[in-house]
Amino acid sequence: MATEFQVTIDATDPHVLADWWAEALGWGVEPSDEDFIRRMVAEGHASEDDTTTHRGVLVWTLGAALRSPDPGRPRVLFQRSTEEKTVKNRVHLDLHVGAEKREAEVARLLAMGARELWRAGQGPLVWATLADPEGNEFCVA
Repeated sequence: MATEFQVTIDATDPHVLADWWAEALGWGVEPSDEDFIRRMVAEGHASEDDTTTHRGVLVWTLGAALRSPDPGRPRVLFQRSTEEKTVKNRVHLDLHVGAEKREAEVARLLAMGARELWRAGQGPLVWATLADPEGNEFCVA
């Protein structure tokens, strides 16, 4: 049996970054279960400090997650970190759109607030390395 996994990305503002990546990937942010959160606080399992409001919805402060519309793909969790990103990622996402769509996708992501870092290639594969609004690198190939 295969092990299930999720990809976790540190973020100073996980809800805003999850919104950005949901738009970038065409995925959805998992809905918040406000009743569950309120119950956890009321029963003393969590405190008000563990919650915040994002876009008018009560959410956990710690993070936000994305799910692909296609079953079987890993969940992506954006987890709050108090540390700013300072060095290159050791793990990053690669977005495969194909050579014919790469430039349009790079332009779309730049218009959304990504920043282009560099271009590279190996053999027939060419990619652009970008950074999301918090500086996390990712590639578009």
